[in-house]
Amino acid sequence: MAVIKPMIRSNICINAHPIGCARDTEHQIEYAKEQKAKKGIKTAKEGGYAPSNVLVLGCSTGYGLASRIMAAFEYGADTIGVSFEKEPTVTKGGTPGWYNNKAFDRAATKAGLRTATFNMDAYSDECRKAIIDEAKKWGVKFDLIVYSLASPVRTDPDTKVMYRSVIKPVGQAYGGASLDMMTEKISTMEAQPAEGDDIPNTVKVMGGEDWERWIKYLGDADLLADGCRTLAYSYIGPKYSHPIYRDGTIGAAKKDLEARAKNIDAVLKKIGGAAYVSVNKGLITRSSSVIPVITMYLGCLFFVQKKQGSHEGCKEQIERLFTERLYTADKKVPVDEEGRIRIDDWELDPKVQSEIDEHMKVVNEQNLHDHIDVEGIRKDFLNINGFAVDGVDYEKDITDMTAID
Repeated sequence: MAVIKPMIRSNICINAHPIGCARDTEHQIEYAKEQKAKKGIKTAKEGGYAPSNVLVLGCSTGYGLASRIMAAFEYGADTIGVSFEKEPTVTKGGTPGWYNNKAFDRAATKAGLRTATFNMDAYSDECRKAIIDEAKKWGVKFDLIVYSLASPVRTDPDTKVMYRSVIKPVGQAYGGASLDMMTEKISTMEAQPAEGDDIPNTVKVMGGEDWERWIKYLGDADLLADGCRTLAYSYIGPKYSHPIYRDGTIGAAKKDLEARAKNIDAVLKKIGGAAYVSVNKGLITRSSSVIPVITMYLGCLFFVQKKQGSHEGCKEQIERLFTERLYTADKKVPVDEEGRIRIDDWELDPKVQSEIDEHMKVVNEQNLHDHIDVEGIRKDFLNINGFAVDGVDYEKDITDMTAID
């Protein structure tokens, strides 16, 4: 028996709270249901313009989890999800995604929705075969495929060579003021530039090669429904993050993702479908918390947008993506000149960015709370691992680390 408290090292939380993770997932599900009722969203079974069978690759946290939740609980879709999680034992905790998936499956089953979650390496052909077998067992074809994988490593299915991704700038070091959300201390952090094969290796892991392979395998298995759409997520961000993100190693991978989206789009057009890259808002994630400057910027962004009433978290972003981009009344998907969906529009609004600039110029440890939403980013950071979730008794002893009640 033990009371589970967050174990945090340098803006990284290394444990998870089972009940907290489950409750956070359930809060997102309730939000989806509320939006369905509020907006009068009709499922496909109710005669609405909606997905029926959805595959989410990288379904356990962040935008992937929110996508699965909106597809299921706002749009009534049956879903198959894939993520690679560390399973808990009675005495040892698992990864947050394991608990999130368990809570999702329980809620979906209770709601009468068909659900299957595979704890597998989505980069592997073994996983592709398992999903194909499951879809054939269900007797369905996918009309929406969400590709939301984020991993430090990928093994090439053909060569069996393992590649590692890195978050590094290109050409020169990148550094600046970085905020420790827990201690509220500001320090200078620097990331050294990419070297050797850092760029091609990161493209191998985080680019679009695997996404393209998934669509080919599913197409060859005749599992793409007429009109099937597929979606991958990206980030452009403000000038502050360009050296480490858009112009860095991850940016090279995302540019590859965008290029391959065009290849996939050409394939899907033959069946009336399409492929999109959705450029999303910057949010607190496990990786963004340890990148120089980014936590400071996100803290200012949250501060400004909450004041203006335009702040969105994961669930709000994906809900808007579904209702105002993917499943619109005229059945058209609004895109930018590069063919990308933009739901980072509120973040990159010039008025928002201009105000952030003013805050970033003057923020320090003494005036931190006048310029940065410290409580907000800290809560989001803790919520990822099931801590600081509303409605959870964190003084209660946990006797079984596999249970979510």
